[in-house]
Amino acid sequence: MSDPRTMPAFDLDARSRDVFRRLVESYLETGDPVGSRTLSRKLEDHLSPATIRNTMQDLEHLGLLDSPHVSAGRVPTQLGLRLFLDGFLQVGEISEAERSEIERNLEGNEPDIAAMLDRAGSLLSGLTHGASLVLAPKSEAPIKHVEFVSLSPEKVLVVLVFADGNVENRLFTPPLGLTPSAMREAANFLNAALEGRTLSDLKRVVASEIDRRRNELDGLAAKLIEDGAAVWSESAGSDEARLIVRGRANLLDDGTVADLEVVRSLFDDLERKRDLAQLLDLTEAGDGVRVFIGSENKLFSLSGSSLVVSPYMNAERRIVGAVGVIGPTRQNYGRVVPIVDYTAQLVGRMIARRGG
Repeated sequence: MSDPRTMPAFDLDARSRDVFRRLVESYLETGDPVGSRTLSRKLEDHLSPATIRNTMQDLEHLGLLDSPHVSAGRVPTQLGLRLFLDGFLQVGEISEAERSEIERNLEGNEPDIAAMLDRAGSLLSGLTHGASLVLAPKSEAPIKHVEFVSLSPEKVLVVLVFADGNVENRLFTPPLGLTPSAMREAANFLNAALEGRTLSDLKRVVASEIDRRRNELDGLAAKLIEDGAAVWSESAGSDEARLIVRGRANLLDDGTVADLEVVRSLFDDLERKRDLAQLLDLTEAGDGVRVFIGSENKLFSLSGSSLVVSPYMNAERRIVGAVGVIGPTRQNYGRVVPIVDYTAQLVGRMIARRGG
């Protein structure tokens, strides 16, 4: 997060700080502009509404508050929310009930990391009533087994089993006239060539081995291997299926986000995996949970929205993914931040336990 000492309001006097803090807290709780009379009832120092109005005008002059309507109360600007998050927010402890729910949903001995991450996304969306993002790690586990399964004359399933227990598969169109013996030959060839190799090695190793042993391979088997390797190489070289998005309807149905078309555009971009690498870049610039408000990052420059995101690490303490929540700027950060933080820590432990 930004250093609050660089903010224009760092030298606010005690009265201005108290008015500002109470106003933002009230806005985050209700979503409504906050007036001087409301604040006069909340402040411990019993200031008159006139004194509070003067203070609010000073804060507005600094760019920390805004008046949505003439004679209405004030709301924090993006700059004001940033100051509040960096200098005033009191992050609460995650509740025991929430901690237990996260652990109950994520902990387990099943080897399927993708299923665990999918549960993490659904859980975050449900707990925060926002839209959750989970960036899954790229698989770097060695390949343990390859198999081709014929589903029809026009459709073959290629299955890869990894040493960490993960299983992935892709559908593709096989060469014409493919026989069961050619499928067995192709699978045997790949199992011998790829043992101990990772997915990123697949294209290079397969191409080299086919060139070296083409005379030994049946033509259909060679074509099947090349087609299957091409399908998997496209997958390995892209971010396809790495981003899990849950709870889109929470934002689309939430009247606090100003422009629903902008929200739809964001999710369309996410579904097309645009700028996906930026999500991980966001988390690597600082430790722990980070909060991005509105236009602070172009990937999430939604009017009236914010991103709370935290990285998670593997057994080697290397950042391999991230979990986050997109919600309205008017959300309970004191509650959402520890939920995202604890979920990221637990996901990291689960990844490390599985050797990821």
